[in-house]
This record gives sequence, C-alpha cells and structure tokens, in this order.
Amino acid sequence: MTANERFQYWLGYEKLDGDIRAELLSIKDDEKEIYERFYGELEFGTAGLRGVLGAGSARMNIYTVNVATQGLAAFLNASCEKPSCAIAYDSRNFSAEFARSAACVLAANGVQVHLYPELMPTPSLSFAVRHLHCDAGIVITASHNPAKYNGYKVYGPDGCQLTVESSAKVSDYIAKTDIFKDVKTVDYDAAIADGSIKLIGQDVVDAYIAAVKACSLSDDPAANAALKVVYTPLNGAGNKCVRRILKEIGVTDITVVPEQEQPDGNFPTCPFPNPEIKEALHLGLELSKKVGPDLLLATDPDSDRVGIAVRQDGQYQLLTGNEVGVLLLDYICKRKLEQGTMPERPVAVKSIVTSKMADRVAEHYGVEMRNVLTGFKFIGEQIYLLEQEGHPERYLLGFEESYGYLSGSYVRDKDAVDGSMLICEMAAYYKKQGRTLVDVLNSLYEQYGYYKNMVFDFAFEGADGMANMTKLMDSIRQNPPKALIGKDIVRTVDYKTGTGEEAGKPFTVNLPSSNVLEYGLSDGSSFIIRPSGTEPKIKIYLSAKGATREESELITARMKEEITVLIKG
Repeated sequence: MTANERFQYWLGYEKLDGDIRAELLSIKDDEKEIYERFYGELEFGTAGLRGVLGAGSARMNIYTVNVATQGLAAFLNASCEKPSCAIAYDSRNFSAEFARSAACVLAANGVQVHLYPELMPTPSLSFAVRHLHCDAGIVITASHNPAKYNGYKVYGPDGCQLTVESSAKVSDYIAKTDIFKDVKTVDYDAAIADGSIKLIGQDVVDAYIAAVKACSLSDDPAANAALKVVYTPLNGAGNKCVRRILKEIGVTDITVVPEQEQPDGNFPTCPFPNPEIKEALHLGLELSKKVGPDLLLATDPDSDRVGIAVRQDGQYQLLTGNEVGVLLLDYICKRKLEQGTMPERPVAVKSIVTSKMADRVAEHYGVEMRNVLTGFKFIGEQIYLLEQEGHPERYLLGFEESYGYLSGSYVRDKDAVDGSMLICEMAAYYKKQGRTLVDVLNSLYEQYGYYKNMVFDFAFEGADGMANMTKLMDSIRQNPPKALIGKDIVRTVDYKTGTGEEAGKPFTVNLPSSNVLEYGLSDGSSFIIRPSGTEPKIKIYLSAKGATREESELITARMKEEITVLIKG
C-alpha cells in the first residue's frame, strides 16, 4: 500500500476509535503529514516497538500495539504449550491503556496474562517473567525518550529482551496480520473475572525488592543512615521501589523533588527525562543547593537507569555513567575482598562502547572483563551462560556507559533500583572515611590514568531517517577514515562483518553481527560509530587517555570536531 492508501484504509474502518478518527480527519489535506504517519508500518525489532504517539501505521497507538501483540501471541502459541506472559508499564502517556489492551489481545488468544496493577520499573518485568515462569514479557515504555514517544519491549522466558531470531519470527507473524481484521481481543473486566488476566500480587513485588537487597554489600546501617540524599524519579516509575530499597538498607534522610515525584507522562519540568542530561536534573540540583545532601539521585521514567551528582567543595558535580560504573566495579571488588566473599574467577561485563578504564580496574583485581555489544540483553546473556556453567556467583557487575547497572543475577536487565542502592551504600561507605565519590574517582584516575569518554549524536528524523542513516554507514565503510587529529588509524573493527585489522593484521570478532564501526588511533584513543537501536540517531562514542585531565579533554574535543566534519561532510 501507498501512504495514502493506508490512510484511507484506516479511515474506512467502521469501528475506528473516535479520537483516532478525529486526529486523522484533522490531517486529511496534509500530504506531508499523511506520509509521515503512513509511509510504512511501525517496525518491530529486537527492541520491540518505539515511536511517536499518534494515529497512523507508523505511530504508537492502540492498533499498532494490538497488531504487535497478535503477532506475539501467534509466536507464543506456535512455540509453547499453554503460554503465559507478564506485562508491566511505566508513567508515559497511554502506557496503562496499551498494557491493558495488550493483555486483552493475549487473553483472547489463549495466553495466560500476569499484569502489574500499577506502574513498575522495567527490571521488575524481567523479574516477574522468571519468578512466575512465564514464556514472555511485555513492558510498555520508551525509557528516557521525550514525552511524545512510547514503546513496547518484549522479553523472552529467560528475562532478557527477545533474541534477534525470535524478534524476526514475531515480526513475520505481525506482517501476516491485518491490523483491523485479524486481531482478537476480549473485554478486560471479563478476562479479570475468568482469570485469563491475573493481577500480579504484592508478594512478587516483595520478592523483587528482597532480591535487590540480597545484592547489598553494606554491613554498617549506621553509616547508611548518615547519608543525606535528594531523589527525583523524573515523574516516572521508580519512586516507590527506589525509596523502599533505600529505606530497607537504612538510608532514610531522603528529600524527593516535589515537582517530579508523581507519575506524569508529559514530564512538564524535564522535556528530556534522561538522567544523562544535566537539564533533566535542574530541579534536583536547585533543591540540593537548599537541602545540602551528600548525593543527588535521579532515575529515568522506567527506572532502569540512574544518574547522580555528588557534593564536592560546596558544589554538585555530575558523574557520567562510565565514572559511576568504574566506581561501582572498584567498590564491589574492594568490599568482596574485605568480606572474604570474592568468588574464584570473578567476571564483570560491559558494552564495547563503555570506558576502557573499567578493563584496567578489572585487571587490577584479577577480574575477567567480558566486552559485549551495546544492549543489556548481551550482558544478561553472559549471566545466563555463567548460570548454565553452574557458577552464577562469578558474576560481579554488568554496566553500560548509558547509566545502566546490575550487580545481581535476579533479572536480565539494567536496574536503577539496584543501582540506586549500591551507589548510596558506596557513598555512605566512603563518607565514613571522610571521602566523597569524587575524591575516590580522582584517586582512581591517578592510579589508572585520566580516561575521558564522550558521547554525541546526529539526528535523522522523519520517514527517510533510517534510510539516510544506512546510507551514511555504507559510505563510511566504503571510504573509511585513515587518520584523525593528526594520528594514524591503526585499528579498525566492523562488527557487522565480524572482521577487523590491527597493525596490518586481520582478525575476527566473536560477537553477533551489529551495524557498528570502531577505529583506534596510534595514541590509544578510539571512536565508535553506531546507529541507535531505539532512536533515529547515529551515536559517536569517543575514548581518550591522557597524562592529565586537561590532555584527555583536549583530545576528545579535537576528535569531536573532526568527526562532525566526517559525518556532516
């Protein structure tokens, strides 16, 4: 179908939701808008669905959610006997409605549904899938995207996001399903009454919190009680669980940013509800100046990422995801050695775009560092492999530069509830010694070198965005850079083909195929070019190590300037 044919097909559906119909009628004379909304179908990939809310086949709405769920139901019925699925949702606009609608489609197709009755952190969905022995899981969220977005992530029975193979099968089923004629559904109240949709009880939430608490390394509640925290859930799903776990480990002096405490999918005080962005923490930083906490803590809308600012010399210094990950790895290793609980052949896992400083810390403690592709499912896969080997205790920490951390094997996704707990107890541990997290970080830089990492991106919005991203990546492959900032490029890796070359010698990469390019410079600096899996962006990851902080910052600044020219032409 053409975009206009799809548009007319939607308008011709007699039972079309009234609000959807009104929205479509409002654009009936706008060819550009019709094309943007109907140029194709919202693509189901390894991250599920993600898109702008609104009417249209390329938008997130009740119909695109339902047809995806019908495809998932067909996949489950073809691969499982008496399949079951857990569902969670965050604070975004229409998240609760989408979750209920998906539950009704699954129930109509004979899939037993377990639905959280209120918004919950994304990692609690991964937990519920395994705790309730489900065959799949769905969470309605767009993570840290702006308010106009929502999304639909699907998990497998292992609690990880669906594999590439399973996602492709679900996508095939969706492609064979008419968005209106082939979708089955039932009445929500009737499904609750007959038990085909069951609400997840408080016992599961309690079990999840207990599993997080079991990862605590603190043995001094008095030290934890001395920590003063300002916390913001950024109008998201973290409020209850984060505050509960902090209370359970003795952190009770918590002030919540009032404007950002309650769930609100419009995110009125932070248009980009991403703890990686300083602007999102503005109200938290302003409140911190008045309250004077040791730590500002911020979780994103679905509470799988956490960012912090640390009081240092009367000011609040934001730490990056790389810096917090390095601090956590060092802290976990240090505490386990002090407590005599360090396992034999310990393992940590991080993504290929995460700071190489973590490799140095791991080497210092005798920890095997496993580097995987971006996406926490690849970290979860490593946890699974350790469990299959019979040694889950070897796993210490998995983390990504994008503010995602996990120290336990109870879930297969990053967890801001776990991250918040560990960060607070770590801050309390060092506060007792008269040191801040910034003090500790500076000492680690002095020990291992001044590593500087930077991430920036180029947006490719609109219907042609994905095609333009693909074209650019192909162009770089065909005409790769030979040098940058006056330094020869001595190492190249193409993760799509699984091949690389260093000092003129070819090698292979034992990782799944991914559209990522990596280049290493003669001075040890490197940069990675990677299209985002969830947003219409190409992300650039820079890494440099200098003798001083100033030197490493200068290197990354020069790299950014020259790569911008490379990308923009």
